[in-house]
Amino acid sequence: MTVSRSNMLVVTTEGVAGREIVEALGITRGSTVRAKHIGSDIVASLRNLVGGEVKEYAQLLAGAREQAMDRMVEDARAMGADAVVCVRMETSTIQQGASEVMVYGTAVRLK
Repeated sequence: MTVSRSNMLVVTTEGVAGREIVEALGITRGSTVRAKHIGSDIVASLRNLVGGEVKEYAQLLAGAREQAMDRMVEDARAMGADAVVCVRMETSTIQQGASEVMVYGTAVRLK
């Protein structure tokens, strides 16, 4: 998977097709912690009774993933990177009702 985020290539692979990595700059990461809103939590609880997608939580996590990715890209940019390879995402529960989304990879310079 390749994503271009404002001229920063972000890939899940070990390299960028057609490009040579000339320098590995180190680990780059971005994270955010999001908590449920009481109003959306009530709606989600009701939706949970009848089944189906819990859109309130899906939107919360989608926003968290985007923010964590943006933070990782900014970290890589500050390191002088052209791309981030081997990108991975993780989610963990911090406490009941709050989750952390972490995105990390290796910041590199390309030829």
